[in-house]
Amino acid sequence: MPASPVDDALRQGSAQPWRERMPLPAPESMSEAQRAAAQALIDGPRKGVYGPFLPLLRTPQLLDRVARLGEQLRFGGALDARVRELATCVAARHVGNQFEWQMHAPLAVQAGVDAQAVEAVRQGARPAALADDEAVACDFATELLHTHGCSDLTYARALAQFGEPGVVELATLLGYFVMVSWLMNVAHTPAQKAGGPALPAFPL
Repeated sequence: MPASPVDDALRQGSAQPWRERMPLPAPESMSEAQRAAAQALIDGPRKGVYGPFLPLLRTPQLLDRVARLGEQLRFGGALDARVRELATCVAARHVGNQFEWQMHAPLAVQAGVDAQAVEAVRQGARPAALADDEAVACDFATELLHTHGCSDLTYARALAQFGEPGVVELATLLGYFVMVSWLMNVAHTPAQKAGGPALPAFPL
C-alpha cells in the first residue's frame, strides 16, 4: 500500500504502513440514510462531516444519537467554556487522540485557559496556572480517567464548584470525548490540520 499523504502530526495511530481505516465513503456508495445523516451534520452547528462522524457514517442511527449528545454537551451545556474545553483536552491527552487535541487545545486557549496550562496538559503534567474552577475540573477529570471514579474529597470539591448538575455534565462530557476518541483511535481518523504541537503518536 502506498504511503499516506497525511502529515505525520495529523495521523491517528502509528501502524506502518499507515492508512485511514474508515474514511468518508464515496457519495455514490452511500445509502439514503447515510446521505441524510451527512446532510444533517452539514446543516447543523458542525457544518461538515469530519472527526468521529466519518466512522460513525457506517451506522447512521448511532451517528444521529452521538451527534445529538455531543451538541448538547458542547453547545447546550451549563459548564463554562473554559472548563469544558480544558476537560476535553485532558480526555484527549489521556487517550492520545490527535483529532480532539488539535481541535480543542486552541479552543481552550480562546476560551481563556492559559496557554501554558494547555501545554502542560499536552506534556502530561498537572497545570499550575489554572483558575479555581479549572483546577477543580482538571483534578476531577484526571482522577476519573485514571481511577474510573473519584474520591470523596474530589467529589466534594466538584460538587461545591459545579453543583450536582455540573458534576453529571462534567462526567458525561469526559465519557463522551473518551468514547469518540476511542472510535477515532480504532478508525485511524486523522486530525484536520495541526493548530499546534501534536500529541505523541497513539500506537496501533
